[in-house]
Amino acid sequence: MPELHIRREHRLGLKAARVAAHRWTQEAEREWGMQCRTEPGSREDQIHFERSGVSGCLTVGGERFDLQVKLGFMLGPLAGRIEAQIRQSLDELLGQG
Repeated sequence: MPELHIRREHRLGLKAARVAAHRWTQEAEREWGMQCRTEPGSREDQIHFERSGVSGCLTVGGERFDLQVKLGFMLGPLAGRIEAQIRQSLDELLGQG
């Protein structure tokens, strides 16, 4: 299974990063059909997401987002396009795009 690893540095701080991550979660659920579950922490949160053919985790910290995505066999050929779309989405979300 192809795996994507995307890291985005930011200067939002944890509180604003959590707000941005909540917007990302809403987009993932609405536009990509993901089921998301957030595990809040004192220094960072983890958002686990999945749907048929895709699973992963977004780690949200005060200085960066770390995203790990596992793609199923059927989505493997689209990995480049999916990664580009995720990068663009995160950049826009973090005010970097």
